[in-house]
Amino acid sequence: MAASSLTFSPGSAHAAPNEEAITFEAGNGESVEAFRGTLTVPMNRSDPNSGTTENAYVRFPATTKTPGSPIVYLSGGPGGSGIGTARGERFPLFMAMRQHGDVIAFDQRGTGQSEKPERCASSVTIGDMERVSDEEHNKRYRQAVRECAARWQEAGVDLRGFNTIESAQDLSDLRKHLGADQISLWSISYGSHLALAALAAIPDELDRVIMAATEGLDQTVKLPARTLGYFERLQAAVDAQPEAARLYPDILGLMNRVHAKLDAEPMTVTVPKRDGTTYDLLLQKRHLQQFTGGLIADPQYAAVALMMYRQIDEGDPTLITFILQRFWAPEEPITLSAMSLLMDRASGITPARLQAFQHQAESSPVGEYLNFPMPQVLDELQSVDLGPDFRDGPFGDTPVLMLTGTLDGRTYPEAHLEATAGLSNVQHIVVENTGHNLFMTTPEVGEAMHTFMRGETAKSDRIFVEAPDFSKLPNLGG
Repeated sequence: MAASSLTFSPGSAHAAPNEEAITFEAGNGESVEAFRGTLTVPMNRSDPNSGTTENAYVRFPATTKTPGSPIVYLSGGPGGSGIGTARGERFPLFMAMRQHGDVIAFDQRGTGQSEKPERCASSVTIGDMERVSDEEHNKRYRQAVRECAARWQEAGVDLRGFNTIESAQDLSDLRKHLGADQISLWSISYGSHLALAALAAIPDELDRVIMAATEGLDQTVKLPARTLGYFERLQAAVDAQPEAARLYPDILGLMNRVHAKLDAEPMTVTVPKRDGTTYDLLLQKRHLQQFTGGLIADPQYAAVALMMYRQIDEGDPTLITFILQRFWAPEEPITLSAMSLLMDRASGITPARLQAFQHQAESSPVGEYLNFPMPQVLDELQSVDLGPDFRDGPFGDTPVLMLTGTLDGRTYPEAHLEATAGLSNVQHIVVENTGHNLFMTTPEVGEAMHTFMRGETAKSDRIFVEAPDFSKLPNLGG
């Protein structure tokens, strides 16, 4: 992003405080005139001595002469960058949303170009050839959390400042900074968690809210039984494709079989490094569960998980080697991000949900790894927990559009309804055969968003997208 002297049209081209005109360059080579701004907010509003932190954003001016409320994009994670997202494949949708008002790519506190503590590389390691139980794995992560929390505190970081309530108040301060009576929110995943917290904390300041892959205020930790239900939906989608059905007639049976094999005898995988050398990794069940927990977010990558299991079942390490080359750092210490760790730990979990999680974990193909390191680190950082009142609600009648992908392996349709049960003005659209990242899967999603932003009712509560071919791998690059 380069600062420049620009002429804007039509919309609200005036600059808010601390804004500069820039040329915003997207990853697809396109560029657009925009403003880059900063917002200084209290680090911890309950402690006037905690200092301040600076949040960054990029504002894309509206393309209409009669703009509505500014639309603030809230990334997932926690830890995702709104500015980074705007540069990626959703760039055309950011541009299209300008027909309704200014669009703000917001870097939440501790993310992207906003001020943030340094990532902490702990002294704790887990050897690549070390056979480690889940219990020992969790113990070492807790040790790393204690060590990193101490380091951040020594560096003057107020750990109580990284929570969703503070971020919701940041949105209130952003509204004031922009000179707007209200703002609208456009959110996904953890961003929807923040949007729900804002609906509870500052409802009168919100015009409209869009959320996809909704994560409720007591849903930081997903229920393993719901993950099991996802695999049943995945199996049904696979069964509808003859070749995929031939390859994967029993997905859960395949996964359980591979897990049992690795529990009995882990597989040694030799992984090439970029410098021409290699390293060995003792592949265990937890590795597959961790990778699968990420891959099942979207159906095209669920196909990767399926083939990974099928190959390992046949003794073929080709695909898992490819995955390790790109997503595994050999023999590195456990490294933690303050924002990602603390936001989830602060949101926490109710005792009833924790009990359900513990009861259900063994039945899920990904075990307890879908939201790792939560709830495994609950015994640490108890002082940052937001408490039971935070996890209740929200309630109200703010207009909400909720988009649900039927093959989302990270957040689940039933949970989406539970998360918004206290809201009385929700338009719910189910997008068949899409996953967690559904915004760009079909133009119909964008059309539904525009309809909602105009204050109109969607023509249908379902959008159909053809499922990917589960018998083939998507383009993984490299």
